Amino acid sequence: MDKIQHIGIVGSGAMGSGIAQVAAMAGHQVWLMDMNEVAVTKARMSIESSLQKMLDKNKIDNEQKTQVLDSLHFTTNIKDFKDCQLVIEAVVENLEVKKKIFAELEQIVAESCILASNTSSLSITSIAAACQKSERVIGIHFFNPPVLMELVEVIPALQTASEIVATTKAIISNWGKKVVLAKDTPAFIVNRVARPFYSEAIRIYEEGIADMATIDWAMTEIGGFRMGPFMLMDFIGHDVNFAVTESVFQAFYNEPRYRPSFTQKRLVEAGFLGRKTGRGFYDYSENATKELPTKQEELGKTIFNRIISMLINEAADALQFGVATREDLDLAMTKGVNYPKGLLAWADEIGIQNVVNQLDTLYETYHEDRYRCSVWLRNNK
Repeated sequence: MDKIQHIGIVGSGAMGSGIAQVAAMAGHQVWLMDMNEVAVTKARMSIESSLQKMLDKNKIDNEQKTQVLDSLHFTTNIKDFKDCQLVIEAVVENLEVKKKIFAELEQIVAESCILASNTSSLSITSIAAACQKSERVIGIHFFNPPVLMELVEVIPALQTASEIVATTKAIISNWGKKVVLAKDTPAFIVNRVARPFYSEAIRIYEEGIADMATIDWAMTEIGGFRMGPFMLMDFIGHDVNFAVTESVFQAFYNEPRYRPSFTQKRLVEAGFLGRKTGRGFYDYSENATKELPTKQEELGKTIFNRIISMLINEAADALQFGVATREDLDLAMTKGVNYPKGLLAWADEIGIQNVVNQLDTLYETYHEDRYRCSVWLRNNK
């Protein structure tokens, strides 16, 4: 770990610039590269603004701010990575683009350099296959914004050498992050396990069981979540959230549990992307009438029990198929998406038998595979 002094970041967007700031604050010399000069300038300004906010809040002092800025090197030339011991790619979620970058990087960096991707759902194994020395390729998935979010998913490819996994975990832990190890399966831990929070909420709304405001109220007031699913989807942006859902659905060969919603698709088609466009599930215009929830406790508990059971089922399935350990699954959901509790710990609190009963009732009602109970839950009730 001590030998990792120079870090390279490919892509200067929100994720790339955020990761660069995290690495520089951890004491590394960091090269942030983007082919677009305007993007590089924007990244520099973004990092300076972020550091100034930290200074204003007394999280760092002037000397630390100066040190971090002095540690950052902005470039449009990928060849500036030649002395880096770790390079993290953070560009658009396109497999062919990423493979091309990795093949190019391999011609520039030393054989000992670790090559990592910040992809949120693409196959690390497939990216690694673009390299001649594929055993040094690994996934390092940060969450947005990287400076504030504690969780990082580390994902070995099928080809990744064990010493690369150990070194990567040590580096990221040294950056003050909570590291979880995930199997190279579509969407890894968080983006897979969190799908029902959105999809089941939409399903409940589509069926006319409750309106959006009531579902959001149930999940925040009864469930203790920081944001309800509709408010959160509007915050994330439907272009982003729907794209992830579509990606996971396709990657799992059209698994019914991940089927996207036409309701959300229509929002994307209309350009109603959420807060950033002023309209999504909710209307954010100045004169919009705020939707009020129906605060009926029995209805709220029905909504919460249905969504939490589906979330627990997803976490249990991930455990059943070795995506991650029980501890890492719970840590990922509390630190990656700020859930009030780890889902498997929550299952123990609710009672696994009660979760199984809820899922079985849903399955008997709908006869849809999306409601099939995880074998792990059935075996551990």
